[in-house]
Amino acid sequence: MGDSYRTIRVAAVQAAPVFLDREKTVEKACALIREAGTAGAHLVGFPEGFIPTHPLWFHFHAASSVKGLQFSRELFCNSVEIPGPATEELCQAAREARIYVVMGLCEKTPGRMGTLYNTLLFIDDHGNIMGRHRKLHPTLGERIVHAPGDAEGLRAYQTEFGAVSGLMCGENSNALSIFSLDAQGTTVHVASWPSHFSLSTNMGDTIEVASRALAYQTKSFVLNAVGAISDRMREVLPLTDEHREFLSRHHGGASVVAPRGKLVAGPMGPGEGILYADINIGDIIIPKITQDFSGHYNRFDIFSLNVKVGGNPPLRRLPSERKDGDEEKFLGEPAPQRELPNNVFPLLTSE
Repeated sequence: MGDSYRTIRVAAVQAAPVFLDREKTVEKACALIREAGTAGAHLVGFPEGFIPTHPLWFHFHAASSVKGLQFSRELFCNSVEIPGPATEELCQAAREARIYVVMGLCEKTPGRMGTLYNTLLFIDDHGNIMGRHRKLHPTLGERIVHAPGDAEGLRAYQTEFGAVSGLMCGENSNALSIFSLDAQGTTVHVASWPSHFSLSTNMGDTIEVASRALAYQTKSFVLNAVGAISDRMREVLPLTDEHREFLSRHHGGASVVAPRGKLVAGPMGPGEGILYADINIGDIIIPKITQDFSGHYNRFDIFSLNVKVGGNPPLRRLPSERKDGDEEKFLGEPAPQRELPNNVFPLLTSE
């Protein structure tokens, strides 16, 4: 009989947060998770920074302005600790809906009063946290409020239908990050996007170009989850008539892309909603047989990629007189050091 591969339903969320309100945005997220589960979806992806919002005010307000600083303070106060009450609610919703969730959120570190990360949270269909990915390098205004992430969460998480990965916004064009996920066997990739870029950029065109290229390169399905703009955001974000006109366009662009780069659902038009697509994991096989860039269609004797997992603690305290066998003592929150299985992932090594 041979092996068989499942058809699954995926769901791409296009929605706006309840602007800078963690509790209400979590409530909205849980309702969307349950809605996707009721519709038969096995996996649902959310926009970048959905909880409590993405720091989009830097497109309109100076970082040091009174308004910019006020927004940044509210972002910190409404950000999410992992684990914490907000993630418990998300996990419960995933468990009840029996669905995998990839959630964009702003993460804060327990015990620190200012350090934030742009994070994707991965939850399985039993309501367990599988892991988190912190954006490796903040983009534009994100750099003012978000710290750089590490490679601990640069992973493809195993599920019963294949491996699931995720990146945010510009990361979906980072060739090395994409290859590292391909080398780990990603089959469904969640690309999380905010509601808009700067006034000079057409985000819909960027999403389509980047995600179709990513799907073609990795031979995986790509799920584009895109933010939306609420009436509240249109009220408080703009400074000029040009800003107001820009935000009035509604934007949009949620979509699903097949392994050869063809759109199979979307792009979604203006407004909020959930875009669904039924995808057959077996459709990856023929494209991979033709070109498997992390397998037979490469030259590992020429190329190599090293990925350093784990983070650097803010303080390392060493014994005053170190003896053989003494271990370094760490303060802060270092990520656990784990080696990637190099025998499984060709061309991918860790230090």
